[in-house]
Amino acid sequence: MKNFYINNLNINEEFVDFFLVKSISIRVGSNRKQYLDITLGDSTGEINGKKWDIADEEVYGLSRITEGDCVKIKATVSEWNGIRQLRVTKIRKAQKEDKLDMTDYIKAAPENPEEMYNYVYSRAESIGDDELKRMALRFLNESKEKLLYYPGAMRNHHAEQAGLIYHIKRMLMMGELACSVYTNLDRDWVVCGVILHDMEKITEILSNELGISPGYSFEGKLLGHLVLGVRKVSEMAKEEGISDEKAVMLEHMVISHHYEPEFGSPIKPMFPEAELLHYLDMLDAKMFDFEDNLAATAEGTFSERVRTLDGRMLYKPSFKKD
Repeated sequence: MKNFYINNLNINEEFVDFFLVKSISIRVGSNRKQYLDITLGDSTGEINGKKWDIADEEVYGLSRITEGDCVKIKATVSEWNGIRQLRVTKIRKAQKEDKLDMTDYIKAAPENPEEMYNYVYSRAESIGDDELKRMALRFLNESKEKLLYYPGAMRNHHAEQAGLIYHIKRMLMMGELACSVYTNLDRDWVVCGVILHDMEKITEILSNELGISPGYSFEGKLLGHLVLGVRKVSEMAKEEGISDEKAVMLEHMVISHHYEPEFGSPIKPMFPEAELLHYLDMLDAKMFDFEDNLAATAEGTFSERVRTLDGRMLYKPSFKKD
């Protein structure tokens, strides 16, 4: 049974336990000595660790540890720039006799993947515009197997098993509510845009069935999911006989939803459903970051600084919410 979970580790605490390797590399410091840089995870979150001054004879053993392995470590919790970090003193790869329960080590979306997929599929089926409906359903049908486990990111928001379909589902729920308030919006475009906007994360990100990503694909590194998504929408639209105007508008929704050039979008949204798509995406990402980081924060205290929220420390109230 796991004794120490990442969300419950305290500064200066020394412990021994198993964790899942999210990333690992051997680097050379400014003192020209080698050190291990490792990111470890469990069902509650992830944390970076360092093993300093690695001896040459340790390198071979450490090089056999890869992303997705479980390791047993001895470490002390420290703090650097307001963020917890592990100072690792011992590390070894887990063995069969350790009999680990992988549910302790996998971070997963809080809802059943099949049920989330069925919800998203039902919203696609309800699209009134036949061309948009065909596009949304084709993507869902072709990608079902991966959507049941694929993370929404390698790091940051929705970087968890079935995180991508969880992200899409919550965006759809908020998008349909927005359409009931802003009646000038065309619900069909909102629903189809949400379903397609991150479709090529499945190509951009590498992942195993545990939702653990070791990194980006060749195409992901060179092009990113926005460019890959535009290319995929274009191909699908031609095969489905979608009108040129609608095809280009769908491509525009994909390429513009990051909004700013520094985040990959060369152009900002130019019709209201595309604008809404951007804010639905941002809202769900930010709410995920708040929820995820506050889960690891004691009541009446502040969180560590959250890089994805501009380095803010978040406050968790001490009173009970009704």
